[in-house]
Amino acid sequence: MEPQTMPREQLGICAEINLHSVYLMFNAIEGEEVHLRPCIANVAEYIHELSDQYGDSAFNGFVGIGANFWDVFYPLARPNKLRPFPAMSQGSREAPAIEYDVFIHLRCDRYDVLHLVANEINQMFEGLVELMEEERGFRFMDSRDLTGFVDGTENPKGRHRQQVALVGDDDAEFKNGSYVHVQKFAHDLSSWQRLSVKKQEDIIGRTKSDNIEYASKDKPLTSHIKRVNLKNDQGESMEILRQSMPYGSLKEQGLMFISLCHTPEYFEKMLHSMVHGDGAGNHDHLMNFTQALTGASFFVPSVDFLAQFEEE
Repeated sequence: MEPQTMPREQLGICAEINLHSVYLMFNAIEGEEVHLRPCIANVAEYIHELSDQYGDSAFNGFVGIGANFWDVFYPLARPNKLRPFPAMSQGSREAPAIEYDVFIHLRCDRYDVLHLVANEINQMFEGLVELMEEERGFRFMDSRDLTGFVDGTENPKGRHRQQVALVGDDDAEFKNGSYVHVQKFAHDLSSWQRLSVKKQEDIIGRTKSDNIEYASKDKPLTSHIKRVNLKNDQGESMEILRQSMPYGSLKEQGLMFISLCHTPEYFEKMLHSMVHGDGAGNHDHLMNFTQALTGASFFVPSVDFLAQFEEE
């Protein structure tokens, strides 16, 4: 009996941080879906192979299939927990849903390589999809958000990244895939920068310059860290892997927030805690200084799952 091989994960899911990123959101052209399946498989394999070719610049990426497009893309099976983006609003705080069919996430330490690959992938998709949204991200200082605070401090390290981000044996057909949520946040930096550093730190729940988390008793209930550091019914931390990066120009700038997890539930509960709060009026005060412009839900299957369709 031959040993079972583990499905190959798309390497961009658990990759370490990079200097640059490109985010491409596509919608399928009606009637071309049957031709799109093998193209998506080829793009995923292409990205996988380029991680070796451009290994010296840490190239990586992944292809995600939209929650609302999944049944068109592959009607025979669906990831157990795949569902649309959980749009919600409360007062002035909004988390809108703008769904897309295909998400291409590319990162590299060389901007020219990213530009080259993004162009090639766009050409591979020619006639099959329409490019709806393109954004380019960058590492800011020592991995800080444009608010000036270090981003992704709570990210899992080492092998634990795979445990957090990748689907396990409980959904065998989609093992080593990942649930992805993408939000584009535009920051109100002029208002934010008028705050004192202490007020900014109280809103985040950590010090700004040296990135030290407040003691639990000192964290305001409205701080960002308090609102997103949640526990499940077993008392275990609800961890997600963040692959977020700042983006923008002088006209509009903020954060491309990317959440990857073996379940969509953790992200959904964090977002609810930020927008709606804890039931006692304590919402995330960071939401007073940033606005979610988009929100989309995807599943990133293994390279081998997509490879089934290469020869269609």
